[in-house]
Amino acid sequence: MDDSETQSKPNRSPNVATSWPLVVLPLAKLIVHLATLGGYGVFRDELYYLACSRRLAWGYVDHPPLSIAVLALQRALFGESLLALRIVPALVGALVVLLVGLTARRMGGGRFAQLLAMTAALVAPYSLAIDHFYSMNAFEGLFWALAGWLLSGLLSSEDSTVRRWLPLGVVLGLGLLNKISVLWLGAGLAVGLLLSPTRRMLRTAGPWVAGGLSLLLFAPYIIWQAANGWPTPEFIANATGNKMLAISAWDFLRAQVTMMGPFTLPIWLAGLVWLFRRPNFRPLAWIWITVLFILVVNGASRPGYLAPAYAWLFAGGGVFWEQLTSGAWLRRWRWALPALVLVSGIVIAPLALPVLPVDDYIAYAARLGEEPTTSERKELSRLPQFYADMQNWRVFGETVERAWQSLTPTERATTAVFTSNYGEAGAVERFATDPELRAAVLSGHNNYWLWGPTERQVQTVISVSLDEEDLRATFEQVELFDRINCGDCMPYENHAKVLIARGPRLTIQEIWPTLKHFD
Repeated sequence: MDDSETQSKPNRSPNVATSWPLVVLPLAKLIVHLATLGGYGVFRDELYYLACSRRLAWGYVDHPPLSIAVLALQRALFGESLLALRIVPALVGALVVLLVGLTARRMGGGRFAQLLAMTAALVAPYSLAIDHFYSMNAFEGLFWALAGWLLSGLLSSEDSTVRRWLPLGVVLGLGLLNKISVLWLGAGLAVGLLLSPTRRMLRTAGPWVAGGLSLLLFAPYIIWQAANGWPTPEFIANATGNKMLAISAWDFLRAQVTMMGPFTLPIWLAGLVWLFRRPNFRPLAWIWITVLFILVVNGASRPGYLAPAYAWLFAGGGVFWEQLTSGAWLRRWRWALPALVLVSGIVIAPLALPVLPVDDYIAYAARLGEEPTTSERKELSRLPQFYADMQNWRVFGETVERAWQSLTPTERATTAVFTSNYGEAGAVERFATDPELRAAVLSGHNNYWLWGPTERQVQTVISVSLDEEDLRATFEQVELFDRINCGDCMPYENHAKVLIARGPRLTIQEIWPTLKHFD
C-alpha cells in the first residue's frame, strides 16, 4: 500500500466533556497512588532528594536540578511527610494518563481508543512503581508524554511555523533540566524526521529553533558540569561499568513486556506498527526504535529507561484497535480488551505497588512465579531491591542518634557522622532530631562528596556501614556501638556496624579526595 493511502487523517474528536475516560482514568490513577502512598515507607532515593533540596544548585552528580527545585518548593509549602512528598508524583502520573488519552484523541481516536490507551498507561507496572515515590523519573514520564502530545499535533499539521515549535522546545529544555535522558528523545526525533516524509520540516526553521531553545534552557546545567569537573560523565561511566548488571538484547526486550504488563503488549506493539504505517506519525515510531537501539547497544541499561516512550505507542494502539473493531459484530466485543488489561493490571499491581504486608507480598509473588530482582550487582534477600529500599530507614537515624547522645557535648563539637552511601546519609538527616547531628553528616557518595567535609576539626567519627579495617588504619581507637537491624532492607545494610572511631591519624580534609565514589 502506498504511503499516501496509509496516511493518518485524524477524525473529528469528541468533546472533552463527553469523553468520560479523559476524566475517570486520570482520577483513578490519582486515587490509586493516594490510597497506597504510605506503602513500606520512604524510599532510599527520596532521602537523597530531600538532602539535595536543602542544598539547591544548578546541578548534581546524578541528576539535573529541576526535580530538586520543585521538591524544595514543595517542602517549604507542605513539609516532609510522606503525603507531602508523594502527592506530586501521584498528580504527575495522573497527568501522564490524561496526556496519553489526549494524544490518542489527537491521532483521530474516539472514546474507545482513549479508554484503551489510558487503561494500558494506568496499569503498566513500571508506571505504578515510578509514580509511587518522588524522583526525577516521575517527571520524566510527564515531559516525554507532553512532547508526544505536542509532536502528534505538529506532525499531523501542515503548519510548521516557528511559533508552533516553540512549546516543544520549552518542554524538551525543561525535560533536560529534569533528566538528561531527553537527549535520547531528541536523537530519536532527529532520526524520525530524517527518515520519514516529514523530513520537509527540517527545511523550515521550527525544529531548529525548538532544538536551540531546549539547549539554551539546558545551558545552566552544562555550565555547572564544567565548573565542577564534569561529575555526571564520571558517574555514568562508573555506574555502567561497576554497578549495573549487563543485559542482553533478548533479556532487555523480554523485560519490556514484564515492565509494561504482558496484556498491554497487543496495544503498544500494534501502536508501534500503526504509527510506522502513518507517514505523518512515523517519527514517533522512530523515536521508540532509536531509543531502544541506543539502550541495547549500551549493554548495561535499565529496561525502564525506555518506558517514557510508550505514551504515544499506547495512544496509537488505542486508535488501531478502535479502527479494527469498528464493524458491527466486533464492536460488541471490543470492550473485552480494556477489561482484560484492567483485570490483569490489578493482578500484577502488588508486584509494583507496596499494597500487601511484606509476608503476604512474598507469598503472593511466589504464587505468580516472581523472584526478587535487581538491576544492580547487589545481593538480595526476600524482597526485590525496589521494596527492600523502602524498609526501616528510621532505624538508621535513631541508631546514629543514640551513638551521638553517648558522646559528651565536648566530643560532639568535633564529631562527624560518616556513611557509606547517600541513602544512609539521607536517613540520618531526615530522622535524627538533633540539628547539630544532622549538620555533621558526611559521605563520599555522589553529591555528598561534592558538598565536601565539614570545616571544623574532626576528632571523632560515627561510621555507618564502613569497613572496620579501613577505620582502624585511619584512627587510633575504634569501638562497636551497635548494629543496624532493618529487617527486610538490603542485606549489605542489615546488621551493619555503627562504629565510633577516635584519634584520627590524618585530617578529614587530607583523606577526603580518597573517599569519592560516584556510582
